[in-house]
Amino acid sequence: MRIWIVSLCLLAASGFAAAADGKLMHCFYFTPQEGATSADWQAFYKATSELPSKIPGLLDVWYGDLRRPMRLITADRATAKRLRGGEKDVEAKVNMVVRRHGVCMEMKDEAALKVYADHPAHKDWEKVYFKVRQPGTTTVDLLVK
Repeated sequence: MRIWIVSLCLLAASGFAAAADGKLMHCFYFTPQEGATSADWQAFYKATSELPSKIPGLLDVWYGDLRRPMRLITADRATAKRLRGGEKDVEAKVNMVVRRHGVCMEMKDEAALKVYADHPAHKDWEKVYFKVRQPGTTTVDLLVK
């Protein structure tokens, strides 16, 4: 089983840039589920490693701890809407979410991401993934040149 440290999407993708024309790196970072057991994590690693053999166009996967946790400040929907509307000084309660783990997937191209999203193996994988992460992810898709 391969457990590789995932840092930022750009760092993960940089190792593939020379041979990856037209490929897509689909990376997402998540907050671990506090109640996840060792067995839940082992099932997640196994299921994630198996995805490339099950989904056409998904070439490889990497997963692990983020080298530096990603801290995100979030606000309620009404506050976010006011900020997007151009208000500058908005008082609000905020929350900090810390992303500690990540997955990067090398896709053949952009079309492969749609295949992945709709594939039954992805739906099965989500059942295992949802046992180790809290709801919500931070996702970045990098078009590799």
